[in-house]
Amino acid sequence: MVVGRRRAFIGSFTAAGGPGIVTASIDPGNGALTVLGTVNVLPDPSYLALSPDGRTLYAVSETAEGAIAAFRVTGNEPEPAGREVPVEGSGPTHLSLFAGHVLTANYGSGSVSAVPVRADGGLARSASDVLRHNGSGPHPQRQQSPHPHQVQPDPSGRWAVGVDLGTDSVRVYTLADGALSQHREIALRPGSGPRHLAFHPGGSCAYVLGELSPTLVVCRWDAADGALKPLAEIPVLPGTPAGDAYPSGVAVSPDGRFVWTATRGEDVLSVFAVEGEGAALTPLTTVPCGGHWPRAITESHGFLYVANERSGDVTWFALDPDTGVPHRQGSIPVPAASCVVTG
Repeated sequence: MVVGRRRAFIGSFTAAGGPGIVTASIDPGNGALTVLGTVNVLPDPSYLALSPDGRTLYAVSETAEGAIAAFRVTGNEPEPAGREVPVEGSGPTHLSLFAGHVLTANYGSGSVSAVPVRADGGLARSASDVLRHNGSGPHPQRQQSPHPHQVQPDPSGRWAVGVDLGTDSVRVYTLADGALSQHREIALRPGSGPRHLAFHPGGSCAYVLGELSPTLVVCRWDAADGALKPLAEIPVLPGTPAGDAYPSGVAVSPDGRFVWTATRGEDVLSVFAVEGEGAALTPLTTVPCGGHWPRAITESHGFLYVANERSGDVTWFALDPDTGVPHRQGSIPVPAASCVVTG
């Protein structure tokens, strides 16, 4: 990435008319996005992740075949760094970097995969390691089998943590010699359908967002033992939803003072104040998300970016430093937008 420039990379569903991966510049003063270019070489790049040095962008291909791809971050459009690599799983919805590998949560096949990363940031084409989940939940349509929706490293870097919507659980993994193994599974309330997890920057707490139930579970995280302990479950909406209400994303402020969630259907962002060094949340308010069907949210340098899938736009908000309340600033059109990562 060019030194001194800040960029946003936006994923989208090409099967629904999305342009692929969109690159935008970020105005450091007001957070505004300006589209620089697009690259459409990978079907349904619904989730993206940047390498720590910002030089490589990784994308899932959320298709029945399931694959990931790496891109060099140079000019206005990321350049493919080799061919896409199968993950040996279907419908990957999320990916992250952990222990020299790219991990994917394969929603369709109920598995987590690990693909080796080469020294130059590209993907090794050797066979990925796949860990399959077992179990189910009470929802008759959505929980007949496992459905991992997210996998990421914990703040200590010792563990990977996965969220399984289909089994109402969070799983902790280790990765040694390229092989994934499950260290622990933590049960959550049956039928809650956990979708995403975010860690508090202090490293001792985490927040698990339900999709099938609009709630947020506050948890204690023990990095020494790789253990997650649920403490409390709180609603993300102020009242009973009038219709569809499917929470999608959760983000935590870098200073650990605020948590934000997005809820599709209700199309709102919820704001929480953090107390007790992360172990307690107080609901503050909700605000409109700036579009329809907010699929993902990202905090970056005092701004919140929302990928509104069905209205086809990415909206950005300035965050009040005292209250954490988002204030809408603007938006750009991105059909079938699914996620935003910044660097």
